[in-house]
Amino acid sequence: MTDEQTQRMSNWRPEYGAMRGDFESTQRMAPIAAQMAVPMPGVAGVAGGASAGTYAGAHQVAGRAQSNAGEAAGAADGVDINADMNIAVKKKSHKGLIITLIVAAVLLAALIGAFFTARWYFADRVAPGVHFGAVDVTGQTSDELTATVTKAVKDSAITVNDVTSGNKVTASLENLGVDVDVEATVKDLLNAKSSSNLLEDVVRVNPLSTVSVPLKATTNDFQLSDYLSSKLIDESGRAVPSSIAYNAETKAFAATEGRSGSTPQTAKVQAAVRNAVAEPGTAATVSVKDETIETPISLATAQQAADQANQRLSNKIVMTNGDSKQFTLPVDEVAKWIEPTGEPSKGEITLSYDTTAIKQYLEQQLPAQLNQDMVSQVDIVDGNGTVVIKAQTKGVNGVVVKDTDAAATQVVSALEKGQGGTVQVAADVTKYDTKQKKSEYRLVVDKSSQTVTVYQNGSLIKTFNVVTGKASTQTDNGTFYVYLKYQTQTMRGEDYVTPNVRWVTYFNGGEGFHAAPWNYSAIAAGDPINHGSHGCVNMYEADANWIYTNIPDGAIVQVVGSNPTSPTR
Repeated sequence: MTDEQTQRMSNWRPEYGAMRGDFESTQRMAPIAAQMAVPMPGVAGVAGGASAGTYAGAHQVAGRAQSNAGEAAGAADGVDINADMNIAVKKKSHKGLIITLIVAAVLLAALIGAFFTARWYFADRVAPGVHFGAVDVTGQTSDELTATVTKAVKDSAITVNDVTSGNKVTASLENLGVDVDVEATVKDLLNAKSSSNLLEDVVRVNPLSTVSVPLKATTNDFQLSDYLSSKLIDESGRAVPSSIAYNAETKAFAATEGRSGSTPQTAKVQAAVRNAVAEPGTAATVSVKDETIETPISLATAQQAADQANQRLSNKIVMTNGDSKQFTLPVDEVAKWIEPTGEPSKGEITLSYDTTAIKQYLEQQLPAQLNQDMVSQVDIVDGNGTVVIKAQTKGVNGVVVKDTDAAATQVVSALEKGQGGTVQVAADVTKYDTKQKKSEYRLVVDKSSQTVTVYQNGSLIKTFNVVTGKASTQTDNGTFYVYLKYQTQTMRGEDYVTPNVRWVTYFNGGEGFHAAPWNYSAIAAGDPINHGSHGCVNMYEADANWIYTNIPDGAIVQVVGSNPTSPTR
């Protein structure tokens, strides 16, 4: 009962007649015996020895009286006490709703946690619901898939019964011309049910969403027919199609004529092969009949295919790293990739290309042929930091090729078009840096004294007697740098040819240091007036050898002074 209802009851005053009737009714009630006095709740040993049961009975009577009085009061004020009790009950029912919401939230959180856990777990594994043939490959890793695919290929053998000849053969898919790309099949299985957003991720980890992945393979009906003929029909009666083959000596394909005879009808085997590619892992048995036919493929058709193959060999394919390295695919290797295919029953022969072999070759060879280490460019500078020789050591960019499978795709495309061309392989490139190296050596050629003085890091280490150019061909004055060397060279000029000149070190165009055994007397005398050179610095052989051996490119050469008017020594 609310406070408002209680207040209204306390203010209520019944009419006198009603009060009198109530009072008279009360007077007619039987008096309560003294021994029935009600003890206080919880108090033992009340006078008269009233029992707890007596107290309870009396209390119930009083309670009913109070309840009746309350209902009467409520009715007088128009208050529905039962309604208030319903409100209380309704308030209590909210607890159940709250509990339900909490349980739902916990379940939702668990589901979200399970989803993200599954999303993480299957990031590099096969998604739930992916099948490979009859095998559920959910959760398998790349290595596990490789084993699964390899086993499925092996288990997909096809037994062919020739009801005409009575011969039988059990053939692998490879025997029947199927080229299986295990690596590509594994990738397809891992990428099945691929996703790019959260909603697609939900579908990906849902095991009720199923996908069946076939083998990644190519078929060759020409090889299939040739294999079955060789195994089921005797050679003497066998129909042989005209074909092509590569001759390593002539570096070319040549056509070979076939003959008429018997051949198995291969349509059922071809259908079994297609089924094995779509649903690998199960062996099959097929019965075939033989038929007698003319030469399955004519010589003219085979020759046309040989010409097309030779065109592929002639149009070179060049692989480049986009920087400074390239190499041409060898003819013998390209020939291995060209395979005759087609349908002998239709008299057709075409060219196909062994994509797997191309990928494997390029994966191995491209890094070996096209990768290059970074080499710093080295510039020679003088004492002032001025570059005197740029790129004494030429800079080379570092190159590491990548994505060789993409390069293989381009090679296949070039072969299909028969046009050859250049294929640039994707690569990571590290640009070379440039370093400066101060010239350690300085050589001073003094025409006045007919000497060469060598300084290393500013310290004098050697002095040599020499003879420089004569008056008409004097050695040029100025500052120059060593840039080119020859151990032996034939020197030529307008009026001379001198073979086998040794220990040549050039510093200014055609001017350089070299041994001059024919002019030792002039060197000894320091006499360029009567026995000078054509501009070079003549030296004793041992001295010229020292210059050649010890003075690096970029060393500074200063020519100073003037020609003397007489021998200096």
